[in-house]
Amino acid sequence: MVPLEKPYQRGWKRYFILRADIAFSVRAEFYTALLAKINTVEYHHDKTFKRKKRRKGRYGYEIKKQSLRELTPYLWESSNLDLTEQEKACFSQVEMYNVKTRQQEIRYVFTEPWRYRLKIAPNMVTHKKLLDTDLVRELDLIDNHIKRNNLDGRIHLLTNGRKYNFWRYYRALAKYSMVKKIPKYRSKEAYLELDF
Repeated sequence: MVPLEKPYQRGWKRYFILRADIAFSVRAEFYTALLAKINTVEYHHDKTFKRKKRRKGRYGYEIKKQSLRELTPYLWESSNLDLTEQEKACFSQVEMYNVKTRQQEIRYVFTEPWRYRLKIAPNMVTHKKLLDTDLVRELDLIDNHIKRNNLDGRIHLLTNGRKYNFWRYYRALAKYSMVKKIPKYRSKEAYLELDF
């Protein structure tokens, strides 16, 4: 990453910070360290952070909700977050229904979210990725050559082997389904005479 000569703003970002009264309390350092582990950042093109929502045939706008990070059992037990026993005491175990997997899942939720408040700040771009222009130009030439000469299928054949043959798959299923059609009273010799 290379620093830019002229940084520019690209939308807005929203994240949690300590409330003013807790920032001057005795346990300010503890809650600051915990916030670094459970903070979430959202980006939006508009400062209002509103999204479209359809209501009774019309489109309205609602403010996007943002909450602190909910920990999975894997993160709870792993050493990536490095939660201390005091920090773990600030969480409660909650069972939630996941709509995608259609199963009950366990999550660990922070019990005192009122200690933090949301802050909206401009999202300033100060660094950019250094690109090798010659390399990018060569990659573009290769992509154009592949598209122009329709070589996608040939590359797929060379990298992934033959195309998937559905008929071979169904023939294999038919081969094994013959075993099911043999009646129970047939003798062992008659079974061995069958040619699969």
